[in-house]
Amino acid sequence: MKQKRPINLDLGSLKYPPMAIASILHRISGILLFVLMPVAFYFIDLSLRNEESFRRAGEMMAHPFSKLVLWGLGAALIYHLLAGIRHMLMDLGIGEHLESGRRGAILVIAAAIIFSLLLGICIW
Repeated sequence: MKQKRPINLDLGSLKYPPMAIASILHRISGILLFVLMPVAFYFIDLSLRNEESFRRAGEMMAHPFSKLVLWGLGAALIYHLLAGIRHMLMDLGIGEHLESGRRGAILVIAAAIIFSLLLGICIW
């Protein structure tokens, strides 16, 4: 008997567990860090050249889009750090079971949201 398989699986219709969401967000935050780090290095280099370039970097960072990019970089860094700590704890055998893994994933996501909001308040 031949089983019927779904031809077009709609990924948006699936319900993902918190562990899968945390893992996907960890990968996305890593990609964001990879993409936005050159921008951060440019601003650091610009601010360290001389006094005039330091003022220019400050003026550029006063723009709302620059603040948004800075917040995105900070939020990605916060989430990636927290999720990385969670993964290292799991490597040590802490939080490997289903229920503790679920709680850990929810805790990481909630803590990252809170810290990212606090970062946004500090930036603006």
